[in-house]
Amino acid sequence: MRAYVLLGLQGFQVVVLLLHDWIPLPPLNDVRGTRKGVSMQKMILGTALSSLFPLGGLLLTLSSMASGWPKWLPIYLLATYGLLFAGELQAWWIPYLLRPEPKRAAQYEEMYGKTHAFLPVRNGIRINSLHFALHAATLATLITLMFDYVV
Repeated sequence: MRAYVLLGLQGFQVVVLLLHDWIPLPPLNDVRGTRKGVSMQKMILGTALSSLFPLGGLLLTLSSMASGWPKWLPIYLLATYGLLFAGELQAWWIPYLLRPEPKRAAQYEEMYGKTHAFLPVRNGIRINSLHFALHAATLATLITLMFDYVV
């Protein structure tokens, strides 16, 4: 059962990472706003870099479901989702909670200002609901991995 929870969390994250800047899903995203704030080249590179290792982890998890996990797979997944979560903390939560970054806040407002959010603005940053869900799924993935495969 927990393997399917992990698979669902990974699948959700890969879909969001691959599509959230490209497929309009208002009010969860604002593709036009995102394209104002970032060049097409940077969007392609950002999508590729942020989704490459999670997509690899999802494919490896899927291929190992029937035959059993190789011993190195949980380490790969922990490293992948640990780095992803560290990036999410650095890009969103540290400026939101601890250290104002006015330039980043202005960029996020342009890119995500028209999206749905339920958290209040702090330090000029408003974490939208889709990013909140992505970050929560990343944390849940790490917790699932730690409890099931490390502890």
